[in-house]
Amino acid sequence: MTRQEEKQQLRSVISRLEEKLSPSYKEKSDRAIAHRLLAMPEYQEAQTVFCFIGTAHEINTRPILEHILSSGKTLCVPLCTAPGIMEPRQITDLHQLLPGAHAIPEPPADAPLVVVDAIDFAILPCVTCNVLGQRLGHGCGYYDHFLSQYRGGTVLLCREQLLRQEIPVEPHDYPVPWVLTERALYEDGIPAPFG
Repeated sequence: MTRQEEKQQLRSVISRLEEKLSPSYKEKSDRAIAHRLLAMPEYQEAQTVFCFIGTAHEINTRPILEHILSSGKTLCVPLCTAPGIMEPRQITDLHQLLPGAHAIPEPPADAPLVVVDAIDFAILPCVTCNVLGQRLGHGCGYYDHFLSQYRGGTVLLCREQLLRQEIPVEPHDYPVPWVLTERALYEDGIPAPFG
């Protein structure tokens, strides 16, 4: 089996697991993850934050996005501009988001571009990951391309029940230093449980 086939098989496994998660578990884990993320010193000290827009199958990032805006930080979100390419674009209000690629809300095409080097902290999604920060995405390459250019603080959001020990990786896959679940923050694979 090729790495691509292994990845596709794992996506199918996680998709079935995610569908079986109860709405109450998802709501509780969403709240806990948002609460813990907002308490991270790296987030609190950041002036410019890049954050994904969570879909129904991902962590609900709306409270995080609202906090970034209300705290006076600069918020940038992904705009898909070509296959496998996304750009961080600044928004000042969540009402600016429009239906975009892959049915994910996006900023308007004329939203200001934020250069990658100006981002202090990035909040990324995954289908699944392990505590070492090896992530599995949807296979379109958007975040791999982003991570190939970005060198700032980065955290992956994942539900504890969707974590896996083994993630099939390829040379273009970049690990992320922090993984945040509803239970713990893992830094380079070491858990730092929350009280």
